[in-house]
Amino acid sequence: MASTMSVFLILLWTTNLVQRNVPQAAGVQVFPPVNFTLTVSALAQVLLHWKPNPNQEPKNYTIRYDVKILSPVPEEYDTKKTHSIRTAVLHNGFSAHIRTLLLHNDLQMRSDWVKEKLLPLPGAPETSVTNLSCVTRITISSTVSLHCTWLPGRGAPEDTEYFLFYRYETYTEECQDYIKDKWNRNTECRFSVTHIDPEEVDKLIVIHINGSSKYAAIKPFQQLFNQNAIEKVNVPRNVTVFLEQNDLLATWEKPISPFPKECFEYEFYLFNLKSGNKQILKISSNDFRLWIDVTNRYSIQIRANHHICCTRGFWSDWSEIIYVGQNKLEDPVAWILAVLCVSTYCTFLLVAVICK
Repeated sequence: MASTMSVFLILLWTTNLVQRNVPQAAGVQVFPPVNFTLTVSALAQVLLHWKPNPNQEPKNYTIRYDVKILSPVPEEYDTKKTHSIRTAVLHNGFSAHIRTLLLHNDLQMRSDWVKEKLLPLPGAPETSVTNLSCVTRITISSTVSLHCTWLPGRGAPEDTEYFLFYRYETYTEECQDYIKDKWNRNTECRFSVTHIDPEEVDKLIVIHINGSSKYAAIKPFQQLFNQNAIEKVNVPRNVTVFLEQNDLLATWEKPISPFPKECFEYEFYLFNLKSGNKQILKISSNDFRLWIDVTNRYSIQIRANHHICCTRGFWSDWSEIIYVGQNKLEDPVAWILAVLCVSTYCTFLLVAVICK
């Protein structure tokens, strides 16, 4: 019985092998693409382009192409086109492989890989900027501002001058507003208005910083940022807090943003000025009700961030402090009046004693 089963499995495997290799047996060959090139088409953008092999007979086969990005970030995909555009940082180079993929029914045949690469951007070691960080904000006029900071490379001479560019989709702009360090080197850049669309979700912002020096070739540096992940969310507006018997009620409006109110979450900070107890509560709506001891006095603040609609950004600043409660001793005006009264009384007594 065992030997019969073994023979059956061998026959089945042989049959499948023959079926998979029918095109090869019929003399079909799969040739790799030709004229594979990599071209830098914009800041941190590469155009991959190739042509079908002229020796490849189309017949009844479907031709696609396997693409494998090796660096800087590994990626694999297939396409029927003969070109592809990829956004990637290029200061350390870029490399990719491509091959022909022949499809017929359930059969797949692949050619050898064709390889191509871009060399790293030139420059002396450790002259690139470090610690690059960027923040965007949505303004009242529904435009987006951009602020970036960085540190000079450890190997950069003291006379190094850095220059920043940002690219958003097809638009590229150089910074015109720099802030310098004590050695008069550019270490910050501000764009009060940009071409970044505040209504887009998770688009990439490309930052490119190059430089110049009399003593060394400065190596460029590139970094990609998700536009929503670096947004400093605006503060919630029109915060209103009042007491209804023993309940604290708070309402507010969403921050300045094109996103609807459902896209935001909030943190509600409640501080008991008498006991020193602190609470931070997460809230997903624009109103809140909480039982409190109304004989105590409280300070309240609220801040916001993205929620659900897009990648979370940076939490907003806290709103201005609002006080509620009946602990009058915490009223700074009352304290000032009390101190003035006591001071006046003590001065009067002192003058009376001196005169006597």
